[in-house]
Amino acid sequence: MISRIDKWLWAVRIFKTRADAAEACKKGRILVNNMPAKPSREVKINDVIIVKRSPVDYTYKVMGLIENRQPAKNVYLYVENITPQEDLELLKLQKSTLFVQRDKGTGRPTKKERRDIDKLEGRSWTSEE
Repeated sequence: MISRIDKWLWAVRIFKTRADAAEACKKGRILVNNMPAKPSREVKINDVIIVKRSPVDYTYKVMGLIENRQPAKNVYLYVENITPQEDLELLKLQKSTLFVQRDKGTGRPTKKERRDIDKLEGRSWTSEE
């Protein structure tokens, strides 16, 4: 069975669409055995695939070849995530940092909301400074 890298990345649910996987290949964000991969590159068992997604470079090992998209519960049969634990910790650290999230479309914060945000972040804009 021959499997293209873009099709394989889509089939094991690393990318939501095959077009997204092909675009990532074209932009140089996919490496197969530390070499940039074109979307049509063939995948072989035991290949190491690096997917560059800021801030982490995910590393996967090919365990099996497939052509069709698989249910999430079967993905482990075809791919092994070998991303170093330090990289995953960096991702957790970034998610846990204090960040005030506003709903899209709510516009800029009002003066009162801005003061509340500043207070939450520990900033003070009084005339004492």
